[in-house]
Amino acid sequence: MALSEVYWDHQIPLPKLAPVQAKVTVALVALLCFINSFDGEFVFDDSEAIVNNKDLKPTTPLTNIWSNDFWGSNLSSNSSHKSYRPLTVLTFRLNYLLAGGLHPVGFHVLNIILHSVISALMIDLFAILIGGLAYDEKGRILNHAPKTSLLAALFFAAHPVHTESVAGIVGRADLLCALFFQLSFLTYCKAFNRGSDGDHRFSVQWVVVSLLLCAAAMLCKEQGITVLGVNAAFDVLLICNVNVYELGQRLLLRKNTLDVSEILRTGLLTRLALMGLGGLSMLYARWRIMGTGPPAFTEVDNPASFAENIFLRIVNYNYYYSLNAWLLLCPWWLCFDWSMGCVPLIKSATDWRMVWLLLLWCVLIGLISQALCSPDSQRRRTLTLGLVLLVVPFLPACNIFFRVGFVVAERVLYLSSAGYCLLLAYSVGLYCCRWPRYRKPLCVSVLALLCVYVARCALRSHQWRSEQSLFTSALSVCSLNAKVHYNVGKNLADRGNSTPAIAYYREAVRLHPTYVHAMNNLGNILKERNELIEAEQLLSKAVSIQPDFAAAWMNLGIVQNSLKRFEEAEQSYWNAIRFRKKYPDCYYNLGRLYADLNRHVDALNAWRNATVLKPDHSLAWNNMVILLDNTGNLGQAELIGREALRLLPKDHTIMFSLANVLGKSQKYKESEGFFLLALRINPNSASCHGNLAVLYHRWGKLELAKKHYELSLKLDPEAPGTRDNYNMLRRKLDQLKHPTP
Repeated sequence: MALSEVYWDHQIPLPKLAPVQAKVTVALVALLCFINSFDGEFVFDDSEAIVNNKDLKPTTPLTNIWSNDFWGSNLSSNSSHKSYRPLTVLTFRLNYLLAGGLHPVGFHVLNIILHSVISALMIDLFAILIGGLAYDEKGRILNHAPKTSLLAALFFAAHPVHTESVAGIVGRADLLCALFFQLSFLTYCKAFNRGSDGDHRFSVQWVVVSLLLCAAAMLCKEQGITVLGVNAAFDVLLICNVNVYELGQRLLLRKNTLDVSEILRTGLLTRLALMGLGGLSMLYARWRIMGTGPPAFTEVDNPASFAENIFLRIVNYNYYYSLNAWLLLCPWWLCFDWSMGCVPLIKSATDWRMVWLLLLWCVLIGLISQALCSPDSQRRRTLTLGLVLLVVPFLPACNIFFRVGFVVAERVLYLSSAGYCLLLAYSVGLYCCRWPRYRKPLCVSVLALLCVYVARCALRSHQWRSEQSLFTSALSVCSLNAKVHYNVGKNLADRGNSTPAIAYYREAVRLHPTYVHAMNNLGNILKERNELIEAEQLLSKAVSIQPDFAAAWMNLGIVQNSLKRFEEAEQSYWNAIRFRKKYPDCYYNLGRLYADLNRHVDALNAWRNATVLKPDHSLAWNNMVILLDNTGNLGQAELIGREALRLLPKDHTIMFSLANVLGKSQKYKESEGFFLLALRINPNSASCHGNLAVLYHRWGKLELAKKHYELSLKLDPEAPGTRDNYNMLRRKLDQLKHPTP
């Protein structure tokens, strides 16, 4: 099963390192490339998969991980993305527990460590694919191509296309999937560790363990099942030493009958049957888990898959493949998102981009012909296995078996890039062997390429440190992508820069006129700037395009309320609640509308609904206390206030409102306690000092009243009523000091 040492390996322009030294070197290069992302923030998809994912919290039952998707939604939900990755979510939960909360450093460090380990293990994987399978007496893999496997692993460790998988925390799914993919392959190789006596027996137990590791890879990311294809190709080409080209000729031309007994004797059919049965079982289980239905994607996610003309659909799919190939060859134009106009559809055969499709297939056909027809058996095996490792892990993302929810995604190239790196390292060795006079320039070129890779990784991972730099970097790559402009605008708005945010939101809507989320966010900003007419137009258009857009209905209701169109506002709020039944913020705003209309009972009911759905809804609790206080229901206001503080014991606004109620009920001591507690939490509250002064004024503690009036006026000299109350107190103090005879 083992091949002799690869004849061109010694020509590779690298020193021959011991196995441990080689792995440490590769791991350090991987670490060097991405170390500057270790203290980055949660960015882009991290918000949904980690920050807003309740499955990470210790209070959430652990069993939820096994019934929810990657984003924390129930798999049976129609809105679920159907990404079932419980082992990945479990590692996020462990990060959360170890760090004591959502601290991104631990998440990033584990990603970097995983990439370093995977890169080091790639040496063993490449050694087997290039130099064949052999073990020493201690069961360690013998590397017959040490320099080539080292170079390929270095290319892999430093390839910039991996930045999204390493620097983006949700890329953990790709990393864990790749790790179990490697372990499954290496374990499958263990099944043939039977010495050098020519015995073709194999260990069923190791094949079963390999299948279990494949299942683990699938539970990290669906792409993990493709290891079965790599295992099968390895078995056919290296274990059974089948010449695919000759085999094809025999079958097609019926020259020489196929020696079935020889194949049966090797156990190939048994192993393929085991892998086939295991793979089908995993796919069936996966199908049942996700509810026997695929996820629902929209046209903006993958426009080519919605093209009615099948020819245009195929052409655009192939154009996407060429873009992925270009990212492997020249990973300079990298972007966090490639949807929504970033890659315009090819709509005719005269489009100049058709050249890229033709070039891609010319290269692939050339490689395939070399892989199949080369007289050199070593070259045949290396090229074929390199192509298998390049293509097979990419198959789930190619739109052939099912529609995917993206145009181009750099994360899906993490495993496929290993095949590219193998082919690249093989090409370097081959050319060094064929043209030894050019060995020195080629050595310089390889070193330069690695340096460029490392520099590009460092730059790109730095861009992934924050959403601001990540989103801004995409403007020069995908300026036609409406989502890029939307995300830049959202980031600016979140940081309080509303004026430039408006410009980016407007550009997003211009590029994609039905972009309802951009319309909703733009309408929100305009609402806050009191540009209510345009805000209403945008929000009305958003709900007409997507009638079940609950957030837009609520924001439209807020605008209509501000425009004094109360009946329309009420209807908009109820539309929002109809499409999102558990919507506490909408009940809160509905309560405000009813309070403005003096429908006090309806207002209280709406706010109570908000607190039932969201027990920590501070504003709803506070408004109930204030409304009951203003309407003279002091006893009920006190009960609501105390109930709120049991749930929100550190909420100073509720303490303040309850203190006012207790003061009016002449429970001065309790009222004083809540005022002082509120001031301990928020010492610079002018209104709290002012109301505490009023309490002391009524209570007869005039010096304390004077002190807090003065503190209130110092913090807010224009506080309404405080100056008058203070002057009244001073006159009273003067009278006490100088009584009239």
